[in-house]
Amino acid sequence: MSNAPTETAVDERVKSRSRFREALIRPELGGMVGTVAVFTFFLLFAFDSGMFNSQGMMNWSIVSAQFMIIAVGACLLMISGEFDLSVGSMIGFTGMMIAIFSVTLGWPVWLAILTTFALAVSIGALNGFIVIRTGLPSFIVTLAFWFILRGFAIFLPQVIERKTIIGGIKDVAEGDWLAFLFGGKILTGVFQWLGDAGLIATFTRGTREGQPVVDGIPMLIVWAIGLIIFGHVLLTKTKFGNWIYASGGDAEAARNSGVPVNKVKILMFMFTAFCATVFATCQVMEFGSAAADRGLLKEFEAIIAVVIGGALLTGGYGSVLGAALGALIFGVVQQGLFFLNVEPSLFRVFMGVILLGAVILNTYIRRIITGER
Repeated sequence: MSNAPTETAVDERVKSRSRFREALIRPELGGMVGTVAVFTFFLLFAFDSGMFNSQGMMNWSIVSAQFMIIAVGACLLMISGEFDLSVGSMIGFTGMMIAIFSVTLGWPVWLAILTTFALAVSIGALNGFIVIRTGLPSFIVTLAFWFILRGFAIFLPQVIERKTIIGGIKDVAEGDWLAFLFGGKILTGVFQWLGDAGLIATFTRGTREGQPVVDGIPMLIVWAIGLIIFGHVLLTKTKFGNWIYASGGDAEAARNSGVPVNKVKILMFMFTAFCATVFATCQVMEFGSAAADRGLLKEFEAIIAVVIGGALLTGGYGSVLGAALGALIFGVVQQGLFFLNVEPSLFRVFMGVILLGAVILNTYIRRIITGER
């Protein structure tokens, strides 16, 4: 028997990847870096402005939650290889339908909400069905629905109410069990205790003296957290999540492997419509009214948040957590500019610059993943 030491054979075809590159290809990296940078900036320059007291934190948390809700749907759809440019119009349309059903037609609010969700999800399914059956780019199909839904959001209230804003929703929603799930607040007792203990600000005069300025967590934020958890678990812990990645990565190869690509894409269009309707319902319950111009540019803001979060425009790669961080960046910057007394229009400049930077970074990441030079 030979006593020569054994040597482990190394396959020279296997290329080792540096730890830096391993970290670089994580979808959430851009969102994490951006979040740290944004918070560092505003902690340094806006700390004394009230941005980080209880009311200031609630303000940018609500704005971020709005972005997060629509970003989750847009993220899963983009990973599956499709876009939905009708999200903003869907927000305006569904908000208006809730108002028409409940205020104009006198339906119970819970029935108006459920009917609107069914209508929105059906439109999402129609979007997906047209894309699948015709082979047209989802960009074109959903752009058409952008016009259709926005047109109906303006036309219907004008014909029925002779106006494009319908109010009175808070009155008809009083005591409605489903309305609370979109317009209520939780942990109100905890915030009252924090106010009594002097840990958060309270009103010092008037009828609300002694009550906390921030008196609970809006259901909008609860919906955002719930959708993020749902989307992350679906994408990373289930077979269906693998199907989403496969459908966006290489649809033909996925079909050959038994993945129901058509079903996956249609369901993602439906989920995107669902998220847009959640946003619209929370907004309607918060303001107590519906307006035909609600949701303008939200489809682009959702896509930008997803791209900042690391998703590739070509599909097959991305992260719900990354999209949530991209939405958080948007919310913090939008409110932070207000606290710094900076011209609000510069937020659009920020959106353009960060979108361009994110696309360049994601293109570099795609080349690392695919081995392109």
